[in-house]
Amino acid sequence: MALLFAAALAAMTTSGIVLENVSAEDRYPAEIKIWRAERVERLTSGTGWLSLVGLHWLKDGDNSIGSAKDNDIVIAAAEPKLGTATLAGGKVTFTLHEGSVAVIGNSDRQRSAVLQDDAATDRPTQVAFGVASFLVIDRNGKKALRVRDANAPTRKNFLGLDYFDIAEKWRVEAKWEAFDPPKTLEVPTVLGTVEKYQVPGKAVFERDGKRYEVQPVFETAGAKQLFLIFADKTTGKETYGAGRFLYADLPKDGKIVLDFNKAYNPPCAFTPYATCPLAPPENRLNLRVDAGEKKYKGSTH
Repeated sequence: MALLFAAALAAMTTSGIVLENVSAEDRYPAEIKIWRAERVERLTSGTGWLSLVGLHWLKDGDNSIGSAKDNDIVIAAAEPKLGTATLAGGKVTFTLHEGSVAVIGNSDRQRSAVLQDDAATDRPTQVAFGVASFLVIDRNGKKALRVRDANAPTRKNFLGLDYFDIAEKWRVEAKWEAFDPPKTLEVPTVLGTVEKYQVPGKAVFERDGKRYEVQPVFETAGAKQLFLIFADKTTGKETYGAGRFLYADLPKDGKIVLDFNKAYNPPCAFTPYATCPLAPPENRLNLRVDAGEKKYKGSTH
């Protein structure tokens, strides 16, 4: 089996990493290294979190958009008068200004369209112009334009990620205790609001003879994984002050795997234009989780 695994990995190339002659013993560290490379790839892509340059809340009615200073929403990478986003009846309609050019959704022929926001779909409508773009986000019924620019300073000046050493002891197989019926977990955000998530149960594990538990949630209604927002005794010291994120596969046979080597910083560690959830009291561990991603050295908050 070890030889078969080594042969399979020898042919694998992910994010520029080529794995050759990987033994069964090295399997787990290799998997984590691949995961980390893919994490950096997503973060640094032209539409990744590092590309955010603006978050503009929309007022009811017309919101003019462009690079000219007299617009309601000024986007440096846009044409002087790009268009107008009209908020009415909880919907946002974007109309291009005469003579301006942009791709709305997948079409460079549309001049006007209702923009689907991130509460309505996991693929919100994007309006792209050059290396920049925006889409609509919804937070508790309030709408905002999230603006990206591939030339964002945060992306061009990215300082890389730092991690604790990979340690298989932090791949925790926890006992799963389902809630019947599922509960609702209230999670605070950096905006000062509260998001409500469905929490189907809790993960219970032991460390050095002590019992710990956390409550992962379904991030969206159709989520195929559980999402954990947690803090621990490294939070605000070696790791980001608002906590870290972790995804886990759904429980199986009364167990759930929490691989803290894959714990990572929320977008707010890299940009002020994200709207991150914060670790709720239920997920604050009185324990040092010295695994996963450390505090971003370029963070100013």
